[in-house]
Amino acid sequence: MTEQLNWVDGAWSTIKNKLEKTSEKIGANFPHASENGEYVFERPNWWTAAFWPGLLWQVYQESKDEKLKAIAEECEVKLDEVIKYFYTMHHDVGFMWKLTSVARYKLLGDEESKKRALLIAHILMGRFNANGNYIQAWNNWGEGDDKSGWSIIDTMMNLPLLYWASEETKNPRFKAVAMKHADTVLSHFIREDGAVHHIVEFDSETGECVGHIAGQGHSPFSAWARGAAWALYGMTLCYHFTGEDRYLQAAKKVAHFFIANLPEDYVPVWDFRIPEDVTAYRDSSAGAIAASGLLLLAEKADPIESKLYRTAGENILHSLYKNYGAWEDPSQDGMILHGVSHYHNGKYVDNPLIYGDFYFVEGIARLKGFEAMSQ
Repeated sequence: MTEQLNWVDGAWSTIKNKLEKTSEKIGANFPHASENGEYVFERPNWWTAAFWPGLLWQVYQESKDEKLKAIAEECEVKLDEVIKYFYTMHHDVGFMWKLTSVARYKLLGDEESKKRALLIAHILMGRFNANGNYIQAWNNWGEGDDKSGWSIIDTMMNLPLLYWASEETKNPRFKAVAMKHADTVLSHFIREDGAVHHIVEFDSETGECVGHIAGQGHSPFSAWARGAAWALYGMTLCYHFTGEDRYLQAAKKVAHFFIANLPEDYVPVWDFRIPEDVTAYRDSSAGAIAASGLLLLAEKADPIESKLYRTAGENILHSLYKNYGAWEDPSQDGMILHGVSHYHNGKYVDNPLIYGDFYFVEGIARLKGFEAMSQ
């Protein structure tokens, strides 16, 4: 136990040391992936915009570093541009304002942040299709394009904004929408063996499921590792907010599939079911997401079972820290190496990713006993 605590304390200290340097360089921008050692910045409406300020809030919770706080606050204000323009908003607004406005409101009690988060919760709820009981993912990308029936597994991690809004307003509508979407995921996304579809397409008028799309997985019926991580963590969060056992059982099913398919160093391949002629890149981001989810699942599961989940989460984080960390490289902005963003597009296939960094930091924070910004 002492040895375990020593590495966790060392990891937390290393994270803070790295942030002292990278926060000055990155500032109030929106890093997505590190290329040639430098984080590439995206526009404010990009789905990963909140992971950098969320990471800063996660560390600020313990460090009370005013420089990190100022950067995170400036990022939140910059997101107002997305609200004003409106048309580029999508299903991932839950990520974007849960890790910025809700985090700031929880930590500092800021009323403007609360108003922003409640506004976005209403907008996210407005994407709910009552015909099929799902939250629509993307908008239409061009003339003739129709994404009205598309929903994706990633949306599970956006539901905490809706649960928070119900708790904050004492209005059950937000929670009801979140649960209806989660129940659709139970029916159409999570397969019997615990593998997960990335994209499910519905008829937006009838609500009927009409097909499955590979998305970022190798194929429609392969086993995209990050999708499994989103499902594992997302279902655990649904159980956390509702206490409904069906969500706990789903989280456990996906967790068992994920753990059973981990390689010797505990960091998953980007898709668990790829042909032999496809390069088996590791996806450190999927590992980090799953690890934080597994630690929460360990808190929620029966004590007899919880050791399995906690040990798996610890093993993943320890491997990421020891084998994938860029701690001693001053020319590398990213913390965790070897993430896979989008294999099919050839986009950031073996790079540090900001969400990998965020969930790694959140996982270490969990081991330290701090509140996770995802909850």
